[in-house]
Amino acid sequence: MMHNVPLYLAGDFVESQTTDWIDVTDPATNRVIARAPVTTDAEMQRAIENAGEVFKTWRDVPVSERARVMLRYQALLKEHHDEIAGILSQETGKTLDDAKGDVWRGVEVVEHAASVGSMMMGETLGNVARNVDTHSWIQPLGVCAGITPFNFPAMIPLWMFPMAIACGNTFVLKPSEQVPLTAMRLAELFEQAGAPAGTLQVVHGGKAQVDTLLTDPAIKAISFVGSVPVGQYIYETGTRNMKRVQSFAGAKNHMVIMPDADKQQVINALVGASVGAAGQRCMAISVAVFVGEAQAWIPELKEAMTKVRPGAADDDAAGYGPMISAAARDRVESLITSGEDQGANLLLDGRGFTIEGLPDGNWVGPTLFSGVTTEMAIYNEEIFGPVLACMEEDSLDAAIELINRSPYGNGVSIFTGSGGAARRFQHEIEVGQVGVNIPIPVPLPFFSFTGWKGSFYGDQHAYGKQAVRFYTETKTVTSRWFSSEATPEANFSIQLR
Repeated sequence: MMHNVPLYLAGDFVESQTTDWIDVTDPATNRVIARAPVTTDAEMQRAIENAGEVFKTWRDVPVSERARVMLRYQALLKEHHDEIAGILSQETGKTLDDAKGDVWRGVEVVEHAASVGSMMMGETLGNVARNVDTHSWIQPLGVCAGITPFNFPAMIPLWMFPMAIACGNTFVLKPSEQVPLTAMRLAELFEQAGAPAGTLQVVHGGKAQVDTLLTDPAIKAISFVGSVPVGQYIYETGTRNMKRVQSFAGAKNHMVIMPDADKQQVINALVGASVGAAGQRCMAISVAVFVGEAQAWIPELKEAMTKVRPGAADDDAAGYGPMISAAARDRVESLITSGEDQGANLLLDGRGFTIEGLPDGNWVGPTLFSGVTTEMAIYNEEIFGPVLACMEEDSLDAAIELINRSPYGNGVSIFTGSGGAARRFQHEIEVGQVGVNIPIPVPLPFFSFTGWKGSFYGDQHAYGKQAVRFYTETKTVTSRWFSSEATPEANFSIQLR
């Protein structure tokens, strides 16, 4: 039954006073399942101002008490795991197994946030100069904000607000207007976990609401995951307004396949990493670089991909779900057409795919190209769909050179039986996250999510500051502030999608 999505302001779930609403649709049917409000200016200000007021007291709550909130929260998330996955699959179209994985990866971050005490410890050193000792404290920054994408509506918000709030900040979350329902359930459970009213606020809308977060002086730090143009805009606007910004943008992830790799392992990995989640993830493998004799494996890859098809969330035989919207489907199909027009070999065509009983879904079938070159749009643009582009190189040297020319640097992997080749690849490749015989090298939450080049803009330590006090033998105190390289946010993860 269709309903209006509430705002979460000052500890209350309230209906917006807006006159402007955004339809939320089920991608498998395009049926409207809810309406998200375009938050009014007054409501935005209420969220920010209340978060600022609550910060004054929350920052002084003992770190152990903040950790206990996260312990209770992770227990509730586990208890309601399948329920959250059901909500998520309805608004994203993900298969239930994929949706459960989305939720679980978020739970892992909340578990990490529960160990916040060890991450908040500062440093001490005696006699840095004669009769002078140095002590440092890690302290919260203030009101932080997160702007999250459609493709991981549980995992990515849970990357953001639990870590920020556990460190003593308060948080304003603006989830994607396409998938607001999961975020609201996360907020409900956060309240049930005993989080004080106002530590988390949830608003909805589009660019105007984002601009408010980027420009309001009360917001001290911003985290974003999304496309390159929006990521660049958020980084430029946020930093121009003197905020710390983490902005994860686009990706074009390559997998290098050496002739000494395990062929079946390669094929299985490529199928899952390219079309899984309909290719709608920033860590998807969208380019396969076959080196030397490995090029002969492409026909077997095609055969494996023909056995995979999209389907509804409750379809146990479905390999993945629909695209998030008709516009996303049309964009992917137009890029497939451009690849064909520009001379790539279209080995498997996913355009015009239909599912019996679901004629209105945003379906794109598995798509495979070979003979792709760097001049083609299907190589240069992030397709964000179930499309794999195959390229051929004669040597590992050429493959490394190809990847290092890419403007993106999110993830990459190599499949090989040679330890030497793997070591060299890791050392020479200019990409943030590198997998060896692993197709999608996503780190656990106690490691950084480390996109490079055009895949990431900003400060990975956006949520903390470090106070340093210099003590003389008479205990006279002076102080200064600076951005710390040792803040707990060194472990804070955030992705473009």
